[in-house]
Amino acid sequence: MLDIRIIRQDPDRISLALRNRNSDFDISAVLRLDEDVRKRKAEVESLRAQRNEIAARIAKAKREGTDVAHDVSLGANVARELSAVEADLVAEEERLAGLLALIPNIPHLSVPVGKDDSANQEIKRWGEVRQFSFEPLPHWEIGARLGILDMDRASRMSGSRFALLKGLGARLERALVNFMLDLHVKEQGYTEIFPPLMVNDKSMFGTGQLPKFKEDMFKIEGQEMYLIPTAEVPVTNIHREEVLSGDVLPVKYVAYTPCFRAEAGSAGKDTRGLIRNHQFNKVELVCLSLPETSYDALEGLTSDAEAVLERLGIPYRRVALSTGDLGFSSAKTFDLEAWLPSYNAYREISSCSNFEDFQARRAGIRFKRDVKAKPEFAHTLNGSGVAVGRTWATMVENYQNADGTVTVPDALVPYMDGVTVIGK
Repeated sequence: MLDIRIIRQDPDRISLALRNRNSDFDISAVLRLDEDVRKRKAEVESLRAQRNEIAARIAKAKREGTDVAHDVSLGANVARELSAVEADLVAEEERLAGLLALIPNIPHLSVPVGKDDSANQEIKRWGEVRQFSFEPLPHWEIGARLGILDMDRASRMSGSRFALLKGLGARLERALVNFMLDLHVKEQGYTEIFPPLMVNDKSMFGTGQLPKFKEDMFKIEGQEMYLIPTAEVPVTNIHREEVLSGDVLPVKYVAYTPCFRAEAGSAGKDTRGLIRNHQFNKVELVCLSLPETSYDALEGLTSDAEAVLERLGIPYRRVALSTGDLGFSSAKTFDLEAWLPSYNAYREISSCSNFEDFQARRAGIRFKRDVKAKPEFAHTLNGSGVAVGRTWATMVENYQNADGTVTVPDALVPYMDGVTVIGK
């Protein structure tokens, strides 16, 4: 959520930033309502002052034994008017908060300006794209032939966009999770979290999923509870409505969780395999940072996610998203895109973002630089470290062999009990 003072002080800059994001949000409505709220607050303060003045006169008159009837009647009228104006103020403040909740974050000045992903900027590439001596197969065909991935049975039990992993396919998924967690915890200094998989609406609001993206979520019927779309939601909310000591920042968390997304609006996109499912596994990195070091933290978090792909020997590229391709809450995002032979292209496997104080303002995550200092909003960051299902698919395709087997990368062999090749 944006600070209303920033909108008030520099509306032209905010309007330009929103246009660069392809947002048609009209901040003039916010400014008008903000002005009404401030006028209403002044009216409330004036009426409260009158009420207090009348009360003081009544008290004095009673001590002196003089008539108080006029002031009592006047006080009653002021009290009724104050009650009505306070109710109007509450309603206007709620409307203003509702409007502010719909405004996306403002892109950092370093974000490339563009209308969509065509304006994204490639920052670097790592690894050599494999040139196959045979016609490579997509991961869903490899998995079916090896008996380690069964999309048909998953569809019968749950519908489309679900997967069933079997035998060494399931073992490979578990190996990837454990490998990622060990790397992030033991070598990169993250604290491991296993959070709830259902969260309340306040948690979803805090990270920006609600109210704008409600249709993308799986809601628990009859309750204000949702299945998490990513571990970002519960992990970021660990410190919701808390004031941290500044000397504990940065805080670095990592969490493995299943994730659940309705994928509204994705009809016809990535309908086969593991690229876009309703349920998938992910290892998520979350960081709470001091404002002045959050972009250094973004670089560090992104590098930590890249290390997963480099250890696995998967070619990838880092891309800076343009203003028109940024997520709702993000101020700056780097996507990591892994090479997927079945697409003959790089596909997103991790998205690493700095939200600055956008989420912290919504969730009330603050810190104090010392005991006497005024609380400030922390900066929050997160990134996939990385999406497990997409890594499974990418690894299987990149490490497939002409005889239909799949070689296990060296980094995963210890997590596969020494298995070096997946065959029939």
